[in-house]
Amino acid sequence: RKPVVLKGVELGTCTTKWTVDYLSQAEGSKEVKIHVSTVPQMDFLSKNFVYRTLPFDVFVRRAAEVKHKEYFLSEDEKYYLRSVGEDARKDIADIRKQFPILAEDVQIPEYFEKEQFFSSVFRISSAGLQLWTHYDVMDNFLIQVTGKKRVVLYSPRDAPYLYLSGTKSQVLDVDNPDLEKYPLFVKAKRYQCFLEAGDVLFIPALWFHNVISEEFGVALNVFWKHLPAESYDKSDTYGNKDPTAATRAIQILDRALRTLEELPEEYRDFYARRMVLRIQEKAYRNDYG
Repeated sequence: RKPVVLKGVELGTCTTKWTVDYLSQAEGSKEVKIHVSTVPQMDFLSKNFVYRTLPFDVFVRRAAEVKHKEYFLSEDEKYYLRSVGEDARKDIADIRKQFPILAEDVQIPEYFEKEQFFSSVFRISSAGLQLWTHYDVMDNFLIQVTGKKRVVLYSPRDAPYLYLSGTKSQVLDVDNPDLEKYPLFVKAKRYQCFLEAGDVLFIPALWFHNVISEEFGVALNVFWKHLPAESYDKSDTYGNKDPTAATRAIQILDRALRTLEELPEEYRDFYARRMVLRIQEKAYRNDYG
């Protein structure tokens, strides 16, 4: 249940074939929805980017550029494609359906049973683009097909120090964090790896990760169901909704906290601390050391 970089895995012909020219020709002018940002650090919480649509071949060539003759916001804007299903609210991303020609070039590592497969997310990033820190609820492989990435990871047990808003951390700049605003962040233990073309990073469910594309690059993210299928939210097409039992538990906790508000402050503080102790006793792992 720890991240690991796999090297030398057989991934198919994608690692040699997927040049800018080949990608542009293979899937042609089909339209794709992309993220466009004027700054390298994309923030999903403040939404410092816009969604735009481009023909795939035009998008690939723009994403590979540093300066753009044609652009939406600025000549040095960054681009990011995270493939989605035909209907993003109902359908999962699957490279075999959205990019069938490219899918023929990929051999996905067989580290899970076929019925556990959830999605295969095709990703293309401009050089320098950095994605926000977040966790996913399923195990996944980040397959770096071309280009280089740096990935910073944090253990699930360091969640108290990451200033969470849902599945995402509010700490955008993990290299130069604002410690006046996020003083506990220094307690989070940082793990880091560098991925080159052909490398595969295993990211276990609940591990936080922050990804920066050091070069223009193409990647494939493959998610699978580590838990029994019925544990997951059936409406989840992205693989980032908490398991249904966790969602129910949080709703129950919210109701309990609202009930405590009926008490005076001194009593509320006392019984809240008792609740915390009970949660630690009943639910915390004791093998972290």
